[in-house]
Amino acid sequence: MDQTEDRLYELLPAIIRIRDAEQGYPLRDLLRVIAEQVNLVESDIGQLYENWFIETCQDWAVPYLGDLVGYQPVHEAGEPGALTTPQSRQRNRILIPRREVANTVRYRRRKGTLALLEELAWATAGWPARAVEFYRLVAATQALNHLRLERGRTADLRQGDALDRLNGPFDPVAHTVDVRRVNSRATPGRYNLPEVGLFVSRLKAYRVTEAPAYCLDRNATHFTFSVLGNDAPLFIHSTPESDPTRIAGELNLPLPIRRRALATDPAAYYGPERSFQIWVGVPVPAAKAASAGEKVERKPLPVSALVVADLSDWYYRPPPGKVAVDPVLGRLAFHDPLPRQGVWVTYSYGFSADLGGGEYDRPLVEPEQARHYRVGKGLPGAHETIQAALEAWRNDPDRPSAAVIEIGDSGVYVEQLAIELEENQTLQLRAANHARPVLWLLNWGPNLPDALSVTGKAGSRFTLDGLLVTGRGLRVEGDLEELVIRHSTLVPGWELDSACEPVSGAEPSLELFVKQARVRIEQSIVGSIQVTHDEVTLEPLALTINDSIVDATGVGCAGPACEALGAPGWPLAHAVLTIARSTVIGRVQVHAIALAEDSLFLDQVRVGRRQTGCMRFCYVTPDSRTPRRYHCQPDLAEQAGEEALRADYARLEPPVTPAPAEVAAARQRERERVRPQFNSLRYGTPTYCQLAAACAAEIQRGAEDESELGVFHDLYQPQREANLRARLDEYTPAGMDAGIIYIDV
Repeated sequence: MDQTEDRLYELLPAIIRIRDAEQGYPLRDLLRVIAEQVNLVESDIGQLYENWFIETCQDWAVPYLGDLVGYQPVHEAGEPGALTTPQSRQRNRILIPRREVANTVRYRRRKGTLALLEELAWATAGWPARAVEFYRLVAATQALNHLRLERGRTADLRQGDALDRLNGPFDPVAHTVDVRRVNSRATPGRYNLPEVGLFVSRLKAYRVTEAPAYCLDRNATHFTFSVLGNDAPLFIHSTPESDPTRIAGELNLPLPIRRRALATDPAAYYGPERSFQIWVGVPVPAAKAASAGEKVERKPLPVSALVVADLSDWYYRPPPGKVAVDPVLGRLAFHDPLPRQGVWVTYSYGFSADLGGGEYDRPLVEPEQARHYRVGKGLPGAHETIQAALEAWRNDPDRPSAAVIEIGDSGVYVEQLAIELEENQTLQLRAANHARPVLWLLNWGPNLPDALSVTGKAGSRFTLDGLLVTGRGLRVEGDLEELVIRHSTLVPGWELDSACEPVSGAEPSLELFVKQARVRIEQSIVGSIQVTHDEVTLEPLALTINDSIVDATGVGCAGPACEALGAPGWPLAHAVLTIARSTVIGRVQVHAIALAEDSLFLDQVRVGRRQTGCMRFCYVTPDSRTPRRYHCQPDLAEQAGEEALRADYARLEPPVTPAPAEVAAARQRERERVRPQFNSLRYGTPTYCQLAAACAAEIQRGAEDESELGVFHDLYQPQREANLRARLDEYTPAGMDAGIIYIDV
């Protein structure tokens, strides 16, 4: 329908509009007010019609439509709350999944089928999965009249591919009987007749498109897919199973690529729209180069040029004209220095969430009336370098006060950037949506600035959005009013070695030499933050961190390598910290904490002013000095352990009071029990900062809304798991047990 403000006015005869114009448009203004309300009423009526359908209804209507088809929400996962914040809206979508409500009737008709369990995992939890009937893998004596040679066989040590898949979702080897139940909360088992296992993958495969590979040697024969030079397993660019009645295969899950699988069927993993592809640079003929303006073009390697090998120690050398690929380590090896003009790769890596920048969909926020300057190698109408875009902005005749420099590809930019902002100028340096550019800072010389430096005058603002910065850190100084780091990664320790260990662990990723700037870090991964601030003449710096990781590359050490937030040469950083849903690896030494919630502090926290601020629903090490704490761990666990011990002694005849040593021992046991456990704490690994399955429930469900503490709070993993467990109990055939098994990488 026509929703313009003059829709009613345009229905009037022309003579009336002419007379109204002669009198200054009073009738038009009146009808605009009426038309505004008419538009609202019509929109509401239209939305009421849309709310009859699960595909188009608003989020609040999903539970009501579910009630019409008999959908029962899972109360163990938590109760839906008010739709007041983005986190609460996301949580309600997890508690009552729209996909499951839409397919409730269809699921009930297919109740008891194996493929339905995989659909339930995706509909209720958003996890790709593979269902396995373990009775098919139980070693048993078979009847001679009904031989099934493919089942129940003794393990053949000559079948390397089968052994490679042992104990995974595609395990074909027979096992002896396991009497434990697969859905046991204590020690789950697997291989028995009534057991069904649902292998789910919580990791996602994130794409990197035509990015430069990292050369490890001067001979230009050894490369890594990761531009940081670390070993990173290649993940399958998975596609969902098209037939809902079929069980998922290996190519339908975002799993690491196995060497034998790639060697057996390389065409299934290599090529356009596949899991990975390799290009090498070849010189362009002189005539073509003169017309196109490019001296090198990228030539894709054919699948016949691939040789799958174990490149752990770089001993293997491929034959001439071939390239060795190790998908487990993410390495490449050429026979000779063939790619002198460069190597580019497309691949997928594994990670838990949309964090730190990448080729995922993210919202782009920019200043009003900002002038855009595009950067991209080979993109039409774009600057070749970031420095060229900066010069174009500075030399612009209109001199716009706000500019957006957008990088449109996933290339590597090796530049020396010293950005200077004038008064009231705003600059946003960002990656285009679905791009992940890398800014590589080098040691240019003893008298040259190495870091990405930003100097601002009064009223200026700077935003870094969607970039990965390695080699050096970000240095900000001057009278900058606001600094925003969003969906970006400032590599902890500046660089990584092959084992994902930081090269310069003691070096900060963010240095702040500003006076009164507001600093915000959102959905980002940063290393150590160092604040140099005059605490005598200036108010504390305002620092806000949301949904991010601050990684000082170490926990429990005494040196500066473990200082996640501090000040060089001073006991405390002169800043006031506000942090939510974040994971901090390293010590926090700050003037004050205004608010900390739903976060993990893995090392000591020391604040100067304990009288102000609050920490709520956090994990803080016991030796910390903090403002008042509310529902924090391990405080609650220690208190509960002591109360349980005293209750046990009170039941004795006669009642006995426990000794102080016994109380201290009980508190220490609880303190160790709830210590956060992670699958990995090294940046560059797929399970970076992911809570381990053995982590205490007080951490996994310790947030205010019963989600997990830390940076992956908004994934709502406990709610997803509770929903899925309840649906497995509902749709599994009688007499069968179904359990969730997380695929470990």
